[in-house]
Amino acid sequence: MTQYPDYDIALSGHELYLEYGQRPIISAMNLAIPKGKLTVILGPNGCGKSTLLKCLSQVLPPTRGQVILGQTPLAQLSNKARARELALLVQKPELPEGIDVQELVSRGRYPHQSLWHQWSEQDELAVAQALAATGLTTLAQRPVAELSGGQQQRVWLAMVLAQQTDLLLLDEPTSFLDIRAQLAVLDFCRALVDQGRTLVLVLHDINQALRYGDHLLLMRDGKLIAGGAPESLLTEALLEQVFDINASIITDPEANCPMIIPRPRVNPRAAGRHGGEDSSNTATGGLPSWE
Repeated sequence: MTQYPDYDIALSGHELYLEYGQRPIISAMNLAIPKGKLTVILGPNGCGKSTLLKCLSQVLPPTRGQVILGQTPLAQLSNKARARELALLVQKPELPEGIDVQELVSRGRYPHQSLWHQWSEQDELAVAQALAATGLTTLAQRPVAELSGGQQQRVWLAMVLAQQTDLLLLDEPTSFLDIRAQLAVLDFCRALVDQGRTLVLVLHDINQALRYGDHLLLMRDGKLIAGGAPESLLTEALLEQVFDINASIITDPEANCPMIIPRPRVNPRAAGRHGGEDSSNTATGGLPSWE
């Protein structure tokens, strides 16, 4: 049930398999990332979303199959050549001890360095533009560890921005942020796409994905269940198939896009007053079953 209209493809996966030991993580996956769009990968915890992102960036090369960047197999490119074409921001990246904002952002220029091409005015300009775009210019000399969670996320975004690639892969860039910081990150991602970049995000919030995403990839158990534009793709049956939830789909009154409203398994307020339908279950200590 994958819907691919006529668009230019920035990145594609062909019969992708990836295994840890003998355990399959990604199975028989075919997908396409539209150029100049914001693609969101959705699915329940443990379904392989982050693994897929690493597979698409060749950080975890597929056991079988291949990833194609434009017309070029990604495996044919060196690490630096790949890093000049696409940037990957993993979830919870490890922060080097004692590093300041400007130094961390400058690391985004590593793919452009060589024995014959050391730090240049172009590198300096790229870092300055990345700091300005993320509102970090005045914090450039601050230790990153002293910043708030939202500010730190902006530093990581500035680093991949300084890499100056047209394709950015971001793994849960809004995790652990308050709602204001989440929306700021997503607005920034939307602005990058509006400027012609291609972004692929792993998100957990379905409604944020529907509001910001041009294209969705829905996964379950290491397989691609469906892909396409939110308006034409999403159905109540698909939500139940992927997430095991019973939800209605309405139109977001602010963004005029699809919005899901989960139907509660029990009335939360009634359960609080009367104990709920599972209150007598001694196996769970009177609590409703997680399942």
